[in-house]
Amino acid sequence: MRKSIRLFLLLLLIAPLSCSEKPEKAPSPGKKIIVGYVPGFRGVLDQLSIDASKLTHINYAFVNVKDSMAWLTNMETDTVNFRILNQLKEVNPELKILISIGGWTWSGNFSDAVLTPESRSKFAKTSVEIVADYELDGVDIDWEYPGQIGDNNVFRPEDRQNYTLMFEALRKELDELSEKTGRYYELTTAVGANDKYIEHTEMDRAVKYLDYVNLMTYDFYTSGDTAGHHSNLYPPEDYDRDNSAHKSVRLFLEAGVPAEKLVMGVPFYGRSWIMKSADKHGINMPVADRARGGGYTYIKDSMVNKKGFVRYWDEKAQAPYLFNSETNQLLTYDDEESVRLKCEYVIDNNMAGMMFWQYASDPKEYLLDAMNAYFK
Repeated sequence: MRKSIRLFLLLLLIAPLSCSEKPEKAPSPGKKIIVGYVPGFRGVLDQLSIDASKLTHINYAFVNVKDSMAWLTNMETDTVNFRILNQLKEVNPELKILISIGGWTWSGNFSDAVLTPESRSKFAKTSVEIVADYELDGVDIDWEYPGQIGDNNVFRPEDRQNYTLMFEALRKELDELSEKTGRYYELTTAVGANDKYIEHTEMDRAVKYLDYVNLMTYDFYTSGDTAGHHSNLYPPEDYDRDNSAHKSVRLFLEAGVPAEKLVMGVPFYGRSWIMKSADKHGINMPVADRARGGGYTYIKDSMVNKKGFVRYWDEKAQAPYLFNSETNQLLTYDDEESVRLKCEYVIDNNMAGMMFWQYASDPKEYLLDAMNAYFK
C-alpha cells in the first residue's frame, strides 16, 4: 500500500501539466513592460522597421466593432500583418502581440455590442476567435468612450456596468482558450486619462479581469480657445487646466486600479497651434489656428532649434515645448529628457511600465531607445 502511494505521488510530480490546468501569468519580477501600438490601418507592415528586442508588447491597431462582432475590416492586410508580427518572435520569443479593438474611429458600436448578455457573448467569442486563428497573445480594448461622446459613437448610461461585463465575458473566453492551448492570454485596455472616464466606468470592478490599464496620458490639449502642454508629467503653474500624467495616475489609483497594473502612455508625436501673440511663448495663451505637429523623428531632426523654433523647458510641468516667435507657432511634445523623467516616475511609483502611440511616428526610435536605456 505504501509503495502504491509513493508511486502515485511520484507520478504527480513528474506528470506534465494537463491542458485543463489554468496556465500562470509569469512576468519577471520588477521588469517593466514597454507596449507599442503598431498601426495596421496604414497597410502592410515593414517587418524590418520594428525592433522587437525593444518591446515587451505590440498592440495591433485596430480591429473594428461591427454587428456585435470583432471585425477585421482590412482582412487582406491584417492577416498578412499578423504573420509579420508573429515572425518578430524569432527575435524576441517573449514578445506579446495583442489585437487592439476600437480606437477613436472604430469605437462607434461598442455600446451596442456589449448591451445584452447575448451581444456581449458574441463580441467576446469573435474577439478571441481572432486571437486563436492567428496565434496571438490577447486582446486590448480601446473604447473611446463608454458613457460619453467620442467620434460620433453610440453611448448610453448602461455603458458603465456593461464595460465591466464586457471584460468578464472576454476573460471567460480567453480562459477557455487557455484550457485548450496551455497558454496564458492577456486582457488589457487603453483608457481616457481623466475623471470623466472614471465616472462612466467601474474601474475597481473591471480591473479584476485586466492584466494592464494603459493610461492615455496625452492629448490634454487638442482643441479650444487656449493651448498648452499635451503630455506633461506634472501640472504647470497658472494654467486653465490642471491635467497631467501625475494627476491621471492618482485618479486611477483612487478608483481602485493597483499601481502594478497601471501603464503610463507617451505620445510619439507633437501637438501644434498658431497663437495670437508671442506672450509666454504661447503656453496657456489664446489660439488663432491649429498647425501641423508631426512625429517625434520629424520634430527632433527638423524643428528643434531649427527654422526659427526654440526649445524651452517647463520645470514645473517637466515638459519641453517649441516656440517660433516669427510665426507664433507653439508645439508641445515629449522628448528624451521628459521620457526619462516619466520612466523614473514609473519606477518610483511601482507602475507596470510604459506604452506609446504609435510606432510609425518615431521611425528612428529616439524615444523608444530612451525607454530601453532606463528600463534595461
